[in-house]
Amino acid sequence: MTPDVTTAAAGTASLVQSVDWVAIAPPLIAAAVALVVLLADLFLPPSRKPLLGWITIAGLVAALAALAPLRTGSRSTFCLTANPDACSYTVDQFAFVIQALVLGGALLTALLSVRDTKEKLPAGEFWFLLLSSAAGAALLPAARDLATLVVALEVASLPAFALVGLKRGDRLSSEAALKFFLSSVTATAVMLLGVSFVYAATGTLHLTEIATKLATVPAQLDTVAKTGVVLTLVGFAFKTAAAPFHFWVPDTYVGAPLPVAAYLSVVGKAVGFSGLILVTVVAFPSYADVWGPALAVLAALTMTIGNAAALRQSATRAHSAVRLLAWSSVGQAGYLLVPIAAAAYSSGNQVGATVAYALMYAVVNLGAFAVAALVARGKPLNRLTDYRGLYAERPLAALALAFFLLCLAGLPPGIIGLFAKVTVFSAAVNAGLGWLAVVMAINVVVALYYYLRWTAILFRSPEAAEQSSAAVRPRIPAPLTVAIALTAFVGVVLSGLPQLALHFASVTLF
Repeated sequence: MTPDVTTAAAGTASLVQSVDWVAIAPPLIAAAVALVVLLADLFLPPSRKPLLGWITIAGLVAALAALAPLRTGSRSTFCLTANPDACSYTVDQFAFVIQALVLGGALLTALLSVRDTKEKLPAGEFWFLLLSSAAGAALLPAARDLATLVVALEVASLPAFALVGLKRGDRLSSEAALKFFLSSVTATAVMLLGVSFVYAATGTLHLTEIATKLATVPAQLDTVAKTGVVLTLVGFAFKTAAAPFHFWVPDTYVGAPLPVAAYLSVVGKAVGFSGLILVTVVAFPSYADVWGPALAVLAALTMTIGNAAALRQSATRAHSAVRLLAWSSVGQAGYLLVPIAAAAYSSGNQVGATVAYALMYAVVNLGAFAVAALVARGKPLNRLTDYRGLYAERPLAALALAFFLLCLAGLPPGIIGLFAKVTVFSAAVNAGLGWLAVVMAINVVVALYYYLRWTAILFRSPEAAEQSSAAVRPRIPAPLTVAIALTAFVGVVLSGLPQLALHFASVTLF
């Protein structure tokens, strides 16, 4: 073989990469099981359709198990041959925790949905869409280039539109899906415009290379780069339901099936905040003077609007319990934004505070939605007044919901909620954002009122009409019982072992 041919062969060989199958296993398993469910749905008779739900649950358990080899260290794949440090997929501490959160959230959503797919929802479509969205959500925190990031975000979002509108013939469901779709498409369009500007200014899509090149961007391209940064942040602000881009949240949660609303409130937020962390902390650190103040203002605005709207919910209004959880989730999004904004002003590890808070919020919010799904089986209007006397009717469910609400409020015995709020508060103070810490403190006090008001309703004596109807209360499906028990158990463990939460608060991005 001639030297030229040898050199050419070596050059060709250098373009061939080995794939780290262990690193990509969690999202890959979820996607593969989604295809299995889609194909099985074509051949299973209607009487065997419930089997699809158990296949989905088994697939999500397998995806969670595949995370075990990734719990330590950092693994990367799909790297540039010219620059092995620039990779498209990296599993580090941050990606590991977020993948565990979204896959665990999808698993609990599946447990909440088993009975609904038997009675109200088309089984094959539901399970396929849930697994597809979970695959995209698991891919996103490991994405390390803008192309993979956007694709993962849309793979997580597009099936969610269909999940929201899956209640056929339901006007609220159709309206919710339309609002969710239009707002998300607008967000994607704005984000893609921002990504194109960033690419024009840097000539690369890999986050680490963008960070390097933005630090030395030519003066004539500075305006283009800043515009790209701002538009990208606006796109993610839609995805995270940050005010003033939050308008789709309450109607979407009310119109969606309750398990889907729970999924959006936890997994949807985890996806949005993961992407926001990656683009700000990893890709745009040199423009911290642009995104830092913007996110600080968004955090203050979001928590204030969310808590003020939750405070105004009428206890007798139809679906007021779900609306309160929806507005509460907007307020919680404001708290989640605080450490990301603080990262612009401090060199310390602020990202871990968001991760720790997201973990607490995911566990207890899923638990609250699980109890709401239980109450909705007998009282489909799901008003706050429908929870009156729940302790007399179902004491364990009432105690679980009280624990979840106290965690969200940051009160004992929900120590994990208190710890998470203190961690976020400390991040703001350490970054010199004293004004934001004051705004957060005021909002925490405001939120105490509506969380405690709902908690008090649980222990009031039921009215005579409610006592007579309690005699024919519907049976609780076993998967729903498991979901409530599992979230309560994890919440209690985290509250009893705050050092675990401290460990999550120390999560870093490599």
